[in-house]
Amino acid sequence: QVQLVESGGGLVQPGGSLRLSCATSTSIFSIRERGWYRQAPGKQRELVARITSSGRTEYADSVKGRFTISGDYAKNMVYLQMNSLKAEDTAVYYCHVERVGADYWGQGTQVTVSS
Repeated sequence: QVQLVESGGGLVQPGGSLRLSCATSTSIFSIRERGWYRQAPGKQRELVARITSSGRTEYADSVKGRFTISGDYAKNMVYLQMNSLKAEDTAVYYCHVERVGADYWGQGTQVTVSS
């Protein structure tokens, strides 16, 4: 059973930074992409950033230039570096891994940006 576990969320002031981490319990083969999504109260889950197996990255317009997705695949880790955080970045952030024939989600980690 594959499990994704996020960490690194918390409360931060506007303009601050956080680094989210996602660890997979076991190696996942035939991965197409890894990504981060978020869901704010009363809103649909949305893509924040993703990286394909070939290294191509995609970011939501709202986070371009502020967030960076990366990975240490030998350690089965995916990261999301978040800088210049804004109140509108407040949400539960979910790690996602898509492989051939299946996809996996973490349980989410809360990020709150507030003064």
